Amino acid sequence: MTEFDTALPGVRQIQSFIQEKQEVELKLITDDLVVGKIIWQDADFLCLMDHYNQQTLIWRQALVYVKTKG
Repeated sequence: MTEFDTALPGVRQIQSFIQEKQEVELKLITDDLVVGKIIWQDADFLCLMDHYNQQTLIWRQALVYVKTKG
């Protein structure tokens, strides 16, 4: 299992998106673009809640970028 290092700036930035309920845009290596709010993170996954209250688990290694919306 991958160790979850909360001292990393990327982990802290994602945590601030969660705390502020910030809408984000995630670009995936599949070239998909998903939009919603990250509701939790762990060492391997992010959970994104979309506009339909559908939760999607996204493997961290599948991310190309995370960008705030608005």
